[in-house]
Amino acid sequence: MIAAAKTFGVDRLLEAVAVGARDLGENYVQEARRKQDEIRSLGAVEDLRWHMIGRLQRNKAKQALEVFDLIHSLEGDALARDLDRAAAAGGRIARCLIEVNLGGEGSKGGTFSDQLGDLLGRISSYGHLIVEGLMAIPPPGDPRSSRTHFAQLRELRQRLDGLRLPNVQLKELSMGMSSDFETAIEEGATMVRIGTAIFGPRSQE
Repeated sequence: MIAAAKTFGVDRLLEAVAVGARDLGENYVQEARRKQDEIRSLGAVEDLRWHMIGRLQRNKAKQALEVFDLIHSLEGDALARDLDRAAAAGGRIARCLIEVNLGGEGSKGGTFSDQLGDLLGRISSYGHLIVEGLMAIPPPGDPRSSRTHFAQLRELRQRLDGLRLPNVQLKELSMGMSSDFETAIEEGATMVRIGTAIFGPRSQE
C-alpha cells in the first residue's frame, strides 16, 4: 500500500507512518524533496520508501532519481533515455514501472498497450534502467468499470513477461486507488495508491 500524500503536510504524513505506512507516494519531485528534508530535520523515521506516482517531466529525471526509490510513470522512449543517462551519471539504477494508457485517452500520459512490447524491447538494452512492472489509471467513471481495465493490465503483464527481456522484470502491477483498490487487488494488483481513504479529501488546489 502506497500512501499518496500529495498536498498533505509532513504532520499528516507522519501520522500515517506512525500506524505502519512505509511506502509514500508523491506527484512532484520538489514537494517530495521538501518533505524528506523536513522529516530528516525532525529526526523522524528513516526506513521509508518513496514512490513517484505523478507524471514526470524529462527535465526532472536526474532529481527524481535522487529523491525516489521507484518511478511509476515511465511513459516513453525520451524519458527512458533521460532516466538511463541520469542513472549512469550518478552510478545508480533507475527502477521504474511503465505507465500504460489503457483507455487510449489523448489527455493522459502513458504508453498505449499496443506499443508496449516495442517499448520494452528498446528499453531492455539500457544499462542503468530496470522495468519492474506496469502502472495504470483507468478512465474516470463508475469504479466497477475499472475491473475490465485492471484485468487488461494483468493480462498484458502475463503476455509480455513471457518475452523474457533483459532488464525487464514485470513483477509489479500498480493499479487501484481509494475508490477501486479492492477490485484492483482482486485482479492482481501488487501496489495500490491510496490517498483519500488514508488522509481524507484534499482541499481544492
